[in-house]
Amino acid sequence: MNKIILILVLTLVSVDLQAQQQYEVKVITSVESIVPNGLGRSRLISANEQRDYQEFTSTQTEDDNTRNKSKRKDIRVKDFEETKLLNFYNIGGIRFQNIAANDALIESKINAMLAEGWDLAFVTSAVESDSGDKDGQGIFITRYIFRRPIQN
Repeated sequence: MNKIILILVLTLVSVDLQAQQQYEVKVITSVESIVPNGLGRSRLISANEQRDYQEFTSTQTEDDNTRNKSKRKDIRVKDFEETKLLNFYNIGGIRFQNIAANDALIESKINAMLAEGWDLAFVTSAVESDSGDKDGQGIFITRYIFRRPIQN
């Protein structure tokens, strides 16, 4: 009976500690061009600077319109890591070797992040594709959201 009570207490303490855990988050974004003929640019991007979203947020209500005085240029991050990726297309069409090469580079980045103690928490992707003969534009974007416990 005492063992059951001890296990129950330890389980509750463990659950409580996990609930209080705080994390830092890091976002890595891959932008892969789907512009025909290899004319686009593809990159893996990681910001080295921090931004506080509150500095660029305004509140708008029916009674109040509080404008944030910050400028768009203040949002820009100039300190970032940029890894070149290959475009999905070349003059001959879709290039599967380029996709495999990009996968290898992204895999390398993910492995490096895991080695630094980050956990891959979420992955989300979207595409803006060619919408017809006159468009000729498009990107495939993926955001890799990592987290790791904040060390107190």
